Amino acid sequence: MTAKRWTDLREVNARVNRSIRPERNTGGLAAERWVIAPHAGDCNDYAVTKRHELLAQGWPSRSLLLAEVVTNWGEHHLVVVVRTGEGDFVLDNMTAAIQSWSRTPYQWVRVQSPRDPKWWSNVRAANV
Repeated sequence: MTAKRWTDLREVNARVNRSIRPERNTGGLAAERWVIAPHAGDCNDYAVTKRHELLAQGWPSRSLLLAEVVTNWGEHHLVVVVRTGEGDFVLDNMTAAIQSWSRTPYQWVRVQSPRDPKWWSNVRAANV
């Protein structure tokens, strides 16, 4: 992980968090859409936008995994897990901080496979 890569993560996380106005999906699964760079959106839109921007900057797709978590108040939430040689870090629209996955206040549910993003795996309590 180079200084440039850390800068990329911080800049993309901050820019996307600022550029999308939070808007709750009140329509449930039937109304769920994952949109890249909308004016307003929910956590899914933030996550896919961040992943899209990092892919455009040359990050490998196997390093940028979407993950479903549950917040302390019981809401399902989508984040980006960035896999690096120094560990797995989380880009999240609910915080500007980029944290190790183990320091987040979430219950981990499932994460995309690094080999095939169409496949998602359940997460064991011990790791992502």
